[in-house]
Amino acid sequence: MAADSEPESEVFEITDFTTASEWERFISKVEEVLNDWKLIGNSLGKPLEKGIFTSGTWEEKSDEIFFADFKFSVTHHYLVQESTDKEGKDELLEDVIPQSMQDLLCMNNDFPPRAHCLVRWYGLREFVVIAPAAHSDAVLSESKCNLLLSSVSIALGNTGCQVPLFVQIHHKWRRMYVGECQGPGVRTDFEMVHLRKVPNQYTHLSGLLDIFKSKIGCPLTPLPPVSIAIRFTYVLQDWQQYFWPQQPPDIDALVGGEVGGLEFGKLPFGACEDPISELHLATTWPHLTEGIIVDNDVYSDLDPIQAPHWSVRVRKAENPQCLLGDFVTEFFKICRRKESTDEILGRSAFEEEGKETADITHALSKLTEPASVPIHKLSVSNMVHTAKKKIRKHRGVEESPLNNDVLNTILLFLFPDAVSEKPLDVTTSTDNNCPPSESEDYNLYNQFKSAPSDSLTYKLALCLCMINFYHGGLKGVAHLWQEFVLEMRFRWENNFLIPGLASGPPDLRCCLLHQKLQMLNCCIERKKARDEGKKTSASDNVTNIYPGDAGKTGDQLGPDDLKETDKDKGEVGKSWDSWSDSEEEFFECLSDTEELKGNGQESGKKGGPKEMANLRPEGRLYQHGKLTLLHNGEPLYIPVTQEPAPMTEDLLEEQSEVLAKLGTSAEGAHLRARMQSACLLSDMESFKAANPGCSLEDFVRWYSPRDYVEEEVIDEKGNVVLKGELSARMKIPSNMWVEAWETAKPVPARRQRRLFDDTREAEKVLHYLAIQKPADLARHLLPCVIHAAVLKVKEEESLENISSVKKIIKQIISHSSKVLHFPNPEDKKLEEIIHQITNVEALIARARSLKAKFGTEKCEQEEEKEDLERFVSCLLEQPEVLVTGAGRGHAGRIIHKLFVNAQRLTESSDEAAAMTPPEEELKRMGSPEERRQNSVSDFPPPAGREFILRTTVPRPAPYSKALPQRMYSVLTKEDFRLAGAFSSDTSFF
Repeated sequence: MAADSEPESEVFEITDFTTASEWERFISKVEEVLNDWKLIGNSLGKPLEKGIFTSGTWEEKSDEIFFADFKFSVTHHYLVQESTDKEGKDELLEDVIPQSMQDLLCMNNDFPPRAHCLVRWYGLREFVVIAPAAHSDAVLSESKCNLLLSSVSIALGNTGCQVPLFVQIHHKWRRMYVGECQGPGVRTDFEMVHLRKVPNQYTHLSGLLDIFKSKIGCPLTPLPPVSIAIRFTYVLQDWQQYFWPQQPPDIDALVGGEVGGLEFGKLPFGACEDPISELHLATTWPHLTEGIIVDNDVYSDLDPIQAPHWSVRVRKAENPQCLLGDFVTEFFKICRRKESTDEILGRSAFEEEGKETADITHALSKLTEPASVPIHKLSVSNMVHTAKKKIRKHRGVEESPLNNDVLNTILLFLFPDAVSEKPLDVTTSTDNNCPPSESEDYNLYNQFKSAPSDSLTYKLALCLCMINFYHGGLKGVAHLWQEFVLEMRFRWENNFLIPGLASGPPDLRCCLLHQKLQMLNCCIERKKARDEGKKTSASDNVTNIYPGDAGKTGDQLGPDDLKETDKDKGEVGKSWDSWSDSEEEFFECLSDTEELKGNGQESGKKGGPKEMANLRPEGRLYQHGKLTLLHNGEPLYIPVTQEPAPMTEDLLEEQSEVLAKLGTSAEGAHLRARMQSACLLSDMESFKAANPGCSLEDFVRWYSPRDYVEEEVIDEKGNVVLKGELSARMKIPSNMWVEAWETAKPVPARRQRRLFDDTREAEKVLHYLAIQKPADLARHLLPCVIHAAVLKVKEEESLENISSVKKIIKQIISHSSKVLHFPNPEDKKLEEIIHQITNVEALIARARSLKAKFGTEKCEQEEEKEDLERFVSCLLEQPEVLVTGAGRGHAGRIIHKLFVNAQRLTESSDEAAAMTPPEEELKRMGSPEERRQNSVSDFPPPAGREFILRTTVPRPAPYSKALPQRMYSVLTKEDFRLAGAFSSDTSFF
């Protein structure tokens, strides 16, 4: 079998030696392609519906063939249609002319707004094009053209293909095609003429009719009537009388504290130039017959006002400059800069005054000298403080990137609490804590990982964006950031809360910079509460006077005062910060002896239940329901506890990395457990202090009730009693809870080492802010800027109500939420988002431009207004829009006015008459006859004239079959084209 199968495998290597020449091989390849695509035989589709060439789906498939070493591409273009049943019709179809010949006469799709040029010229639904594959190649010589055409003719004849086959000749830009279509006993030749200049005798209909008739050469004396379709296109370029409605931003108004056209915190919007450059009006006469209309070199009946069909398309300005897009793009460019703030502003900006004269010998004396502590008042003049002086001292006032007025305006916008002399008032610091609404727009920051739209971070992003664009670029950004960092330190040192940040721990749904600012606020809150606590302890006042603190109840020193604290039962364990016995900033734990002395006990006693029962209870918050201690039956009190330390996402990552690096060994696991139980130990110590004589079971009953299992048992006397014990996991040898309980001492929260060292954490945040380069800053804030841009686009779209824009905005939001959730999004993806936002802005600007030009707001009648708005929205979304009522409809009258005014501006010498208001034009317009007598015509000469001439005549002999003939011509200033399809009967010739 193996031997037999070998020769069979060589069957495909057979070479056809009958195709001797390259030419024959080329024809054979063309036939192969036509066979592969199943273009053989007749395939009649259903009649073409009106407008199907534009609304339908066009597809194409391609292949490559060689003529010797010259490569051609063969492309099949076809309109996708439902297949029709051909079974049972084959006998009837034998004598029917090919589909493409029938399509030559179809009038439903004349002048399609968007189609392949051959579709426009010949009205075909299907055709094949053979063209040089390389764009630079061209078939120029006449002999080569004829050779290709004869190849096509032979291939069509051999295969029986009835689809028209075209060959592209001359340079590609000329769009010159010759082709052929063959059917049973019929043939259509597709020919073309392309000239740069229009011959005078062919600039009108009568001249074109002469060409058509002479080309047909019909032997019949009474020639069948020629059907004519005409389209004239008029271009309106001069929109001078309708100013572009976009107001430029008033940059000068920003200076001097007067916030004018463009406020800080508001993004600009709109196109700087008119995004609609031209309006094209196509006036169409779809069904005319020869003799009805006169159009020659002397006179023409073709008045655009009288045309039965008007359609309009607008030409959009390519990449119009859009303010919002430019704003975001320019800000994005900062992300690629490498310079640090020092390099941009110069080292001197951060140098201490007198540093250059300082000597190293003074270093230690600095530590011992008593220094006066300045007490600042928070005001705008104080906000622009040391940095400004340093810049001025070293480099002169002129070189400061931001002037005082702009800087003051921005700082007032960012820190509105600086206006009042009492910034500690709770209303100023928490005004922005309440979200304006729980709307979808407000919650966008969750998806974008940006910051809430009423937060300081969001406002800062917008201010930096504006400064980068209008006030000093990168230097301005660096200057403002430096001022911002100094302001953060000023607030930390002077216990002023940062406005515009939600209270509580950092929100991990926001960007890292926002989390860092929230962390700093947490630190300020803790420090402020501690400082307030010092004052209150000095005056024996136990309540916390700082109303903005997270907690409301003071730590009670004795059981007599407990009634007051019972009111605030909801505030469990939140007021430990309001106390401190130490005058130092850092409070470390006292030694055991000192602590026990402080409690009035002997230093030798240790913490067993009996000994602990003699301790005075401290740090009680309130009584826990009806629970009592298991050993002595005293009520169980909930202690004042420390809050767990707030964390930003980078600290959480750092911590998880450290824990992961400890490994899986027993020692590592133990160490990990110890690290994670710092909070547990603190709570145990607070519990012991609040409940002298308590046991681990008491603590578990409060802290983790599920780990204390109670069951009913019958005692010796036969009574049913509840007996409780620790859960199985609590009884595991070397349990972490047991170990922690044994090491825990009865220390109230106010005496413990802080779980959250606010001073250290604040310094870490301030250092983090200070080392940020402008590029890092831009990366952090870009999600906020994109968030703001999307909100701006949504706001502007809601005024226009464009359905297509709504869909695009939804796509932008879903795309952005995917991209921005990654820690370091790719530049390319960010650019895509910005590009999408700019496109939407241009779309809305186009809608506004068209609404202004068509005066949709001026319409008094509601019905007309709706029609106009519908018309304008169609213009934006469709390639060409039919004008209802043509020149006599409401939109038609407005278009007519636009052309009339443009004509007056160009042709009239009287400027006053040229600026006639559009409303008066209607009065001036009389009948068509009156307008013709007027020296100034209503319309300019047509920019393009298109004619389609059709007829059905027998060719070449009087007894031949009557077949469709068609000629399309287009005349523009620099182009004249005739595209003819002439059919002939080949049965007897």
